[in-house]
Amino acid sequence: MDFKNKVVIITGASSGIGKALAIAFASRGANLVLAARQYVTLCEITASLEQQYGVKALAVQADVSKEEDCKAMVVQAVQTFGRIDILVNNAGISMRALFKDLDLSVLKNLMNVNFWGTVYCSKYALDEILKTKGSIIGISSIAGYRGLPGRTGYSASKFAMNGFMESLRTELLPTGVHVMVACPGFTASNIRVAALAKDGTSHGETSMEEGEMMTAEEVAAHIIAGIAGRKRTLVMTAQGKMTVWLNKLLPSLADKLVFKHFTKEKNALIK
Repeated sequence: MDFKNKVVIITGASSGIGKALAIAFASRGANLVLAARQYVTLCEITASLEQQYGVKALAVQADVSKEEDCKAMVVQAVQTFGRIDILVNNAGISMRALFKDLDLSVLKNLMNVNFWGTVYCSKYALDEILKTKGSIIGISSIAGYRGLPGRTGYSASKFAMNGFMESLRTELLPTGVHVMVACPGFTASNIRVAALAKDGTSHGETSMEEGEMMTAEEVAAHIIAGIAGRKRTLVMTAQGKMTVWLNKLLPSLADKLVFKHFTKEKNALIK
């Protein structure tokens, strides 16, 4: 697939996978609409991409948990570029706390960003993507196929995203619009440092060995290849594929293996 002059919206584009996707798309000639809450950082990224790759890039300050921000982002994209070819719903937050200790506002926050953010952006971009027979992408997680201990809100939000995207894909089958769910494995990024604790504050440290994980750049390359091939679902690691398969065929065994895996993380919540 030739991405030159395609118009790509990426939410959560100020760091991690979102930033890596912005660089990867720009290197392939795509014009970009980059959205996040960190507007100054976004402006620095867009200026760098325009200078380095000769593309056009628009920075939009947006909190995807707010419907009006998502609508305004799409309006600005269309006013600036006249079209939308690809929407990447990447913005997301995580959490780390046992449900018995959890303030329910944390779970609501995760649903608002991870699920409703995807719904809002997809809703307002859909009419334009129908015109271009473009792509709607949801950056999900293995946690959207297999519930993870200490991540009840995160798994719930990603399960919800997966169900929404599957329903949307089926509705849009006759239209030529491509809908893909991308599920990275554990990725070295800021998501675990920024993950919410039981009271909604940020953990400020990772609970895992970041150096052993996929890089954001590797994940971005997989996602772009998946879009080019108009893939339905993209599970990126052998561990992830095994987890999905095992959870379907031997769910009781999957429970035990997942429990054991999370007893080994730093400052484990379960023992």
